[in-house]
Amino acid sequence: MANQIKSSESRFGVVAVSVHWISALLILVLLGSGFSAAYASDAETKAAILRVHLPVAVAVLLLTIARLIWWWRFDRKPSSVGGVAPWQDRIARWTHRALYVALLLLLASGIAVSILSGLPDALYGEAGFPELAELPPRVGHGIAARLLVGLVLLHAGAALYHHWVLKDGTLKRIWFQKA
Repeated sequence: MANQIKSSESRFGVVAVSVHWISALLILVLLGSGFSAAYASDAETKAAILRVHLPVAVAVLLLTIARLIWWWRFDRKPSSVGGVAPWQDRIARWTHRALYVALLLLLASGIAVSILSGLPDALYGEAGFPELAELPPRVGHGIAARLLVGLVLLHAGAALYHHWVLKDGTLKRIWFQKA
C-alpha cells in the first residue's frame, strides 16, 4: 500500500508520520542542547549552544502548531490497536496529551526567558550575555524539560515494548509504508 497523506483507520498518514519523526528528532536536539547549555561552565560555550537551541525551538513551536492544526482540521488519528487493555489505551492517550502540555509549557517558558533576558540580542547582536538562572520562567523551563524527558522515555519505552514484546504492530503504524 502506498503512502497516504491522511491517516486511515489502522495507521497514520505520511503527514502525521513525517511531523512525528521530525518533531522527535528536533525535540532530542532541543533537550540535548538545553541541558548542555544549562551545565556549560562559561558564557561563550553557553551562547554557542543556545545559538542552535533557539532556532530549533522556533522550528519545534511552528511544527507543533502545524501538528495541532493538522489533527484539529484535516486528519483523524487511527483507532486503537486491537487487543490492548483499556487501561493501557487510557495511559497512552494521557501520555500523548501530557507530551503536548509539557512541550507547550517548555516552549512558552523558553519564550518568556528569551524575552525577559534579551537573549536573542545577546546571541545575535551586540548585547552582553544575560544571567538566565535568576529569571522566574527559567525554573519552570527546567522542570518542564525534565518532565518532557520522562514522558519521552515513557512514550518510546511503550512503543518498543509493543514492538518487541507484544509484537502488535503499534510502532509500525507510525512508520513510513513501503510504496
